Amino acid sequence: MARVYNFSAGPAVLPEEVLKEAADEMLDYRGTGMSVMEMSHRSKAYDTIIKEAEADLRELMNIPDNYKVLFLQGGASQQFAMIPMNLMKNKVADYIVTGQWAKKAYQEACLYGKANKIASSEDETFSYIPDCSDLPISEDADYVYICENNTIYGTKFKTLPNTKGKTLVADVSSCFLSEPVDVTKYGVIYGGVQKNIGPAGVVIVIIREDLITEDVLPGTPTMLRYKIHADNDSLYNTPPAYGIYICGKVFKWIKKQGGLEAMKERNEKKAKILYDFLDESRMFKGTVRKQDRSLMNVPFVTGDADLDAKFVKEAKEAGFENLKGHRSVGGMRASIYNAMPIEGVEKLVEFMKKFEAENLK
Repeated sequence: MARVYNFSAGPAVLPEEVLKEAADEMLDYRGTGMSVMEMSHRSKAYDTIIKEAEADLRELMNIPDNYKVLFLQGGASQQFAMIPMNLMKNKVADYIVTGQWAKKAYQEACLYGKANKIASSEDETFSYIPDCSDLPISEDADYVYICENNTIYGTKFKTLPNTKGKTLVADVSSCFLSEPVDVTKYGVIYGGVQKNIGPAGVVIVIIREDLITEDVLPGTPTMLRYKIHADNDSLYNTPPAYGIYICGKVFKWIKKQGGLEAMKERNEKKAKILYDFLDESRMFKGTVRKQDRSLMNVPFVTGDADLDAKFVKEAKEAGFENLKGHRSVGGMRASIYNAMPIEGVEKLVEFMKKFEAENLK
């Protein structure tokens, strides 16, 4: 069977080249006579895999030496607790709530201290990013938290909030490696890899060294302390070894494509094709304020739930998978991550034009 165009929000499309390479190495990784899946995480072969993955990521993102790169488990959702446990020294943190995941992170932080919701776009179903140039940042806040790209709602911070000198913590799960980033603007930048980088099961945390201390909230489990993982080079316990191996291959693939500048250019081109069509369509329309649109996740609707369902069904039959919007918002959503080829977006728009012509009353 031919490969479909997979518009899933995550686990999501991966570069075909990477999948083929992994398939070739499935039974015998570079003469070891075994699969990476079967390999000890303490072996020499695996040590090379994880170290190379880190080195390539550092190069791609230009990560300064005073930041640690940690390959962890538990997904982004576990970071919702790990961040306050490790960083809430004054038991105060400020949260900017621009979607479901930021809201969940905020709710989790409330368990550990005083979490302040200092801005939100919930009043308009998270369809925009609030102005964050002059927010009421708490004087004793340990950090300011954002979810930089909102997978469900299709919004993206184009300008980082003015944190007035406080540490910025950002969940970048759905825009990870989609464009160049200045790591020095963040104290912690983290994301689950299952959208743009690899298989589900790995979360990458890039954290400034001064934030990694023994001084954590009482009762913080050993496994949830950044210092434990940093001191053990992400090998305190058995890591998600195979997932990290695939991430490493994706880093090499991105480097081969020309790095993050090239990715940004490609992603802008892809998104433009879809947004331009949505802006001129008489049937479909985007749901996000123009200046806040994500390059990765594009939600759209027809305004008629039955028609939306018909579209999703016919699109699936035509080889376009996972276009149904998140269950909390309905409609449709096309996630067009790094590995989605440009022709996938072109063909989707072609299909949408045809559907519009056939169904416009």
